[in-house]
Amino acid sequence: MTSVLSPGRLRLGVNIDHVATIRNARGGDHPDPVRAAQIVAAVGGDGITAHLREDRRHIRDEDLARIQAATNLPLNLEMAATDEMLEIALRHMPHAACIVPERREERTTEGGLDAAGQHNRLAPIVARLADAGIRVSLFIAPEARQIEAAMQLRVPVVELHTGEYAHATGEQRAIELRRIADMAALAARNGIEPHAGHGLTYENVQPIAAIPQLAELNIGHYLIGEAIFTGLESAVRRMRDLMDEAR
Repeated sequence: MTSVLSPGRLRLGVNIDHVATIRNARGGDHPDPVRAAQIVAAVGGDGITAHLREDRRHIRDEDLARIQAATNLPLNLEMAATDEMLEIALRHMPHAACIVPERREERTTEGGLDAAGQHNRLAPIVARLADAGIRVSLFIAPEARQIEAAMQLRVPVVELHTGEYAHATGEQRAIELRRIADMAALAARNGIEPHAGHGLTYENVQPIAAIPQLAELNIGHYLIGEAIFTGLESAVRRMRDLMDEAR
């Protein structure tokens, strides 16, 4: 396969999970993640990401249909590779489903999915999602063996985990950045659209955004945190500006 990607406008998907986290801390309906999705749409965001976890710690089942009804932005459903989540995805028919690792005890998604080691488990789930017309992606570490596994699974998209880069300093950060760039190029050469996300901030996003093969960044926790101080509209606009400057 050959790449069909070209360096263009880098899409910004906004993960609104943590609006729901705040809502769920007190119960009730406020703050409403649907309102966050509408704000993202109004300020030029390119997509909404929501992770429906097994324990429903933030996004809830009923939020999915409400988000889809409230905005025309494509919904990217982050989901574990379980039968329950597969059936929910097939019922709601999001634009995209990103398969992520999930452990009940973790505070957030730690590390990438081991697509290479879980091929037999992932293959039927990927196939059913694809057959339904849902774009499938895998949230993976920037490693060649994981890209190769994505190729074997015939997924059209991978999202490269940028957590190691985000947490690194000095020379190690440069090493991690090169690893992401190399794996984005490897994916693109093989016809897979590379995305990236996790731990990205105003301070570290531009080197990632400058990687020409990347088509989309998904950012959530940082933007919701900044929104507490500046408002969600301002936070999304500033991230959008920084991404555009890097291109």
